[in-house]
Amino acid sequence: MSVNPIPVHPGGAGSATGGRMKSSAQDKQRLAEHPVSLRRVAALFRPHLGSVIAVMLLIVASSVIGLAQPFIVRELIDDAIPHSNIRLLLAGAGGLVLIALITAVLEVVQTWRATLMGQRVMHRLRTGLFTHLQKQSLGFFTNSRSGDVQSRLINDVGQMQSVITNSATSIASNLTTVVATAVAMVAISWKLSLISLIVFPPAILLAKQTAKLRRAVTGKRQREMSNLTSLIEERLSISGVRLSKVMGTGPADAQAFTESSHKLIDLEMKSALAGRWRMATMSIIFAAIPAVLYLAAGLPVTGDGMSIGTLVAFTGLQAGIFRPVMGLMQLSVQWVSAMALFSRVFEYLDTDQELPVASNPVKVDPARISGEVELREVSFRYPQATKSTLEKLNLRLPAGTMTAVVGATGSGKSTLGSLLPRLLDPTSGQVLLDGIDLKDYDQQGIASAVSVVAQESYLLHDTVRANLLWAAPEATEEQLWRALEAAQIADLIRSLPLGLETEVGQRGHRFSGGEQQRLAIARTMLREPKVLVLDEATSALDTVTEALVQQALDELAVGRTTLLIAHRLSTVMRADHIVVLEDGKIAESGTYGELVALGGRFWRLVQNSELAVRAS
Repeated sequence: MSVNPIPVHPGGAGSATGGRMKSSAQDKQRLAEHPVSLRRVAALFRPHLGSVIAVMLLIVASSVIGLAQPFIVRELIDDAIPHSNIRLLLAGAGGLVLIALITAVLEVVQTWRATLMGQRVMHRLRTGLFTHLQKQSLGFFTNSRSGDVQSRLINDVGQMQSVITNSATSIASNLTTVVATAVAMVAISWKLSLISLIVFPPAILLAKQTAKLRRAVTGKRQREMSNLTSLIEERLSISGVRLSKVMGTGPADAQAFTESSHKLIDLEMKSALAGRWRMATMSIIFAAIPAVLYLAAGLPVTGDGMSIGTLVAFTGLQAGIFRPVMGLMQLSVQWVSAMALFSRVFEYLDTDQELPVASNPVKVDPARISGEVELREVSFRYPQATKSTLEKLNLRLPAGTMTAVVGATGSGKSTLGSLLPRLLDPTSGQVLLDGIDLKDYDQQGIASAVSVVAQESYLLHDTVRANLLWAAPEATEEQLWRALEAAQIADLIRSLPLGLETEVGQRGHRFSGGEQQRLAIARTMLREPKVLVLDEATSALDTVTEALVQQALDELAVGRTTLLIAHRLSTVMRADHIVVLEDGKIAESGTYGELVALGGRFWRLVQNSELAVRAS
């Protein structure tokens, strides 16, 4: 099913914050900082205008038809029963059943249409938000808690579904019911209608006080729920569990979770009971109104010969107007809350793309691209950093050659490696692939031409086959095994009882670090990239495993333009060219022999053993 893109509006966005609801003042402040126009909200429903009209008509029809019931009751009590009018009695009884049947069918159809419309709107919004977030740079996710991102994508969008299918239809239904019921009450007895008005002033006051209480408590509850979600995501991930066991923080983590869960119990109770006494008082007031009406009907001054059927019909209408009136009393509160919810989701949609897409991107033809990379006057500075990580870097990587980048920690090696696959954009300067700026390429094309093998390999919690096909969905069985052979891991996979159908576990932790690396290398081989970034891919491995992985990497690098970021002399010596970075600048460059003969920074790195670990 095709998905229409959600309109993304330009504008800044703040960092993610926990919790959907805050206090009324905070919601209003959010809307002041990140306003939501009615036109933009309405645009979500424009493709479903027919459904909106159909739902509204069903609501009106259901409310109007349901109001025929008290008039039928009046006729039954005043005429059919006292006069034993069998025909009228049967017609009235049949009419009551028919009204119940019709309104029930209309409500089911209305719920179906409203829910379907809401789900489609949410599907479009959810997929649009997911796609937009995918286009953000690594910096966005580095500065955002994953729990907050998940909360906005799942919880906030899910609660917007409630706003659309429940709140919106409830408001329309309540408004229609109140207006129609009020008209019917006046038609039956204008005197009793005036007496009923005494309930509205206290109802309005109590409803507003109750809404304020509930909003304050709900804000705290949502923030605590977001905190609990983040604790689960961080502490129960495979990395979190491993760290917890190594550091012995299991009891402390359990205590933190227990405290947060205990707070949530208290907040859930307060949320459930907030304003209940006020609402109970309101219910008593509404329940007392029939007594006043009976009294008024019996007095000569106000009763004026009122029939019993009129009184029963009117009290039925008066009792039925209570709930929709209370719903409308909270309309302003619901409106601000709903707009604040839209604001949170639109805030992410409005986040400026740090990696903008060219209006007419250049398509990458894998068969024709050579893989030559050039950096021209490239500088990069991280947000809030006091100085640049890279500064006016000029570097050329000829097609099919291997260039090694070495330097002390913090010299800018990994940042340089992130520029080639366009995980980051330079602050200034250009990164060129075959003479064309990466910013002018289609992002999918860059992904097909440039691949990265990093120190930490990420594998899906799925089968070996699924992980390999993630890179090349059309790959044949023969191609999968050929890639595994080249990555020096085919024998291991064959020895497993399920072979390619073996589950790798969360983040691949059913395999060792070296095995994960080799699976990642096999996956990369299937993409057949022209440019390869090896970011310290063997730095965390033992000598034996390193030899296997290095053999796989050597196989992978054949015929490709390779940027090698390494700490080990055994890998650097294989490079055609070596670049020494220092404080984001190229301090030295040349072949291994040239740099050793120079006796400069590279030679000192070798002598200081920073590159000599496990040298071969």
